[in-house]
Amino acid sequence: MILLLIGMLCSGAWASTFKAAGSKWRFELYYFDFAIGVFFAALLAALTLGSLGWDGFSFLDDIRNAGKRQELFSFLAGCLMNLGNMMLLASVSLTGITVAFPIGLGLAVVVAAIWNNILNPGTANSLLLGAGAFCLIVTAVVASIAFKVNTMNRLVALVQQGKTKSTKKTFSPKGLFLAVVGGILMGSYTPLMDLARDPEIGLGPYGLIVTFAVGIVFSTFVYSLFFMNLPVQGKVLDFGEYFKGNARAHYMGFLGGVLWVVALLSSFVVAKADPIAQVPPVLAFAFSQGGTLLGTLSGLLWWKEFGDADSKVKGLLTSMLVLLAVGIALLTVAPVYNLK
Repeated sequence: MILLLIGMLCSGAWASTFKAAGSKWRFELYYFDFAIGVFFAALLAALTLGSLGWDGFSFLDDIRNAGKRQELFSFLAGCLMNLGNMMLLASVSLTGITVAFPIGLGLAVVVAAIWNNILNPGTANSLLLGAGAFCLIVTAVVASIAFKVNTMNRLVALVQQGKTKSTKKTFSPKGLFLAVVGGILMGSYTPLMDLARDPEIGLGPYGLIVTFAVGIVFSTFVYSLFFMNLPVQGKVLDFGEYFKGNARAHYMGFLGGVLWVVALLSSFVVAKADPIAQVPPVLAFAFSQGGTLLGTLSGLLWWKEFGDADSKVKGLLTSMLVLLAVGIALLTVAPVYNLK
C-alpha cells in the first residue's frame, strides 16, 4: 500500500517538473534529461533493491534466467511507451497538464482495458467496463471543449485590449491530437509487457524496468531528434541548444525521469509480491490511476492553467473532473462485479 501511494504521488507529479523547468525550455530538450533520469533510477534500483532478498535471486540472476525474447518484448514496450509519453508531453507544452492528462492518460486506460478484455475475455463486467470507457472518452471530449472555449476567450480578450489586430486566428487542435495519439500508444504497450512477464522465463520487476529503460533511452534520441527537426511548436532546434540550458532545466528533466520510474516500478513490484502480501487488484488499479487525477488537479490548482477562465469553462472543467473520477471508479470495480 505504501509503494502504491508513493507511485501514485510520483505519477501525478512528474509532469510538473517540465513546467518547473521554465516556459522557454522545449519538451524535446527536456526529454533528453528525462531519459537519463529514467535510466539512472532504473539501474540504481535494480543494483540495490533488486539485488537484495533472502532467496539470493538478484537482478543479474533475473536477467540471466529470462528469455531473450522476453527482454526484447520489454525493450520494444519501452520504445512504444516512450513515443506515447513524448507525445503526451508535447501536448502538455501546447495545452497544459489540465487538458493533456485526462485526454492522454484517460484514453490510455481505455485502450489498455480493451486489450485486457481481448486477451483475457470474461475477466471483467462488460457493462461496467463499457460505462467506464464511455465516461473517459466523454472526459476527453469535455476537456477538448473547455480548452477550445478558453483559448477563444483569451483571443477575444487580447483583441479588446488592443494587443492583436485580427480575430481570424483559428483554433489549432494540434495539442489535442497529440494527446489522443499519445494515449492510444501508451495504452497499447501492455500486451508486450504481458509477454515479457512470461511466468516461466519472464522478467521480474527490476529486470523489466531496466530493459524498459534501455528502450526509452534508445528511442529518445530517435524521437527527440525527429521532433526537433519537425517541431510541433516554434522553430527547428539544433542539438547544441541542449547545452545552453541552465542547471535548473537539466535538473528538472532528470528529476522527472526519476519520479516516472518510481511510479512505474512501484506497480511492477506490487504486482510481483508474494500472495500473502498481495494488495487487492481493485486497490492496485485505483492507486495506479489516481496519478492521472492528481496530475490534472496539479495543472488546475497548482499551476493555475485556467486561472482566467470564465464560469462556463469552469463548469466544463468541473464536469471533466467528475467524469474522470467516475470513469476510473467504474473500470476499477468492473472485475469485482463480473457476472459470469
